[in-house]
Amino acid sequence: MVPAAEARRAAVTVTRTLSVAVIADLLEERWPSMDLVAEMVMAHAGRDGSAVTPVLMRPSFRPAVPLPRGIERYAQRYWSYPRWLRRQPPADVYHIVDHSYAHLAHGLPAQRVVVTCHDTDAFRSLLPTGGRESALPRVLVRRVLAGLRRAAAVVCVSEVTRAELVGQSLVEADRTIVLPNGVHPACTPAPDADADAAAAALTGQSAGAGILHVGSTIPRKRIDVLLQTIERLSAQRRDVSLWRAGGQFTPAQLAMVRELGLGDRITVMPFVSRPVLAALYRRAALVLLPSEREGFGLPVVEAMACGTPVVASDLPVLREVGGAAAEYCAAGSPAGWAGRVLSLLDEREKSPERWAARQRAGIQRAAMFSWERHGAAISRVYADVAAGFRRPESDVAAGFSRPKVRP
Repeated sequence: MVPAAEARRAAVTVTRTLSVAVIADLLEERWPSMDLVAEMVMAHAGRDGSAVTPVLMRPSFRPAVPLPRGIERYAQRYWSYPRWLRRQPPADVYHIVDHSYAHLAHGLPAQRVVVTCHDTDAFRSLLPTGGRESALPRVLVRRVLAGLRRAAAVVCVSEVTRAELVGQSLVEADRTIVLPNGVHPACTPAPDADADAAAAALTGQSAGAGILHVGSTIPRKRIDVLLQTIERLSAQRRDVSLWRAGGQFTPAQLAMVRELGLGDRITVMPFVSRPVLAALYRRAALVLLPSEREGFGLPVVEAMACGTPVVASDLPVLREVGGAAAEYCAAGSPAGWAGRVLSLLDEREKSPERWAARQRAGIQRAAMFSWERHGAAISRVYADVAAGFRRPESDVAAGFSRPKVRP
């Protein structure tokens, strides 16, 4: 006999298509990694033959009266967006793709909400260890966390992120699922004439030993370590330069650039398209990720997918993602980073066979991370949430952990 919960799931997934509201970050936030998640969910959810129709939810607000940037951001996120969302047609399932927008769950039917959690930094100010990554008032942090806790399923992008959420008692374990991020289809070792030409125009026709860093300049990215590493490398090699993609330096970081005399060694990229970013990965000699905390580390797999070796901080989450295909250095040690980079640049020039093997290993590792598989797995999560029943622990999709969804 088919259990009642299974019958409900069958009725939902077979007799009609599930409508899923994919709730994205405001475009005004200019947060490329979060925009990528929304784009890839829209592109791949339901494409495996499951009866899922994703609908993008992303308003754009134009204030009648100009407001200071910080106040306008709060007003849009916490006032305008929730009210706009409540006026939209109802959906079967609601997927908030960025946990920092989890406060939006307060205006939605909690038993039909999925939230993707990318890291625990947003909640650090509420933890006993303290620490703040942003100036968001604690009252709003608590509201975001309360929204996350309302979700029927919390999708974590790594096992480390799930362990942190559960270990810090932020979310109950039986609501969590691990679905890793994928690699954008533009990230490939194959050349793209137009994108490659654009990357060459940005970096100069002679790439030399270009070192690429992709990501924001918030404190946990340890831009100070990155700059100090480049200073040490510059003393050893005239062809070393730093390419930065993902945002402008802060005033303090610009002051460090001047103090270290690195002004002519650094190129800060404008906003670039995904194909051009992939071309920058291909053009770089190495990609560095010296962060002291990460929730996944998307540049690690993107760079490896493009055939470019990576040196990353020796963090459990980055080892989870990069495996044996990446190189690791202790976070916060510019001397160690410079030594490792110099040895790899030497290998690149003097041991082409070892370098080619390193590139192949990275490409093979990156192939484990697929937005197509992510889309198929998230479609099953939608069906489970819509049906409202728990899945047994043994029911696991290949390569992904499955949730036990609350009825």
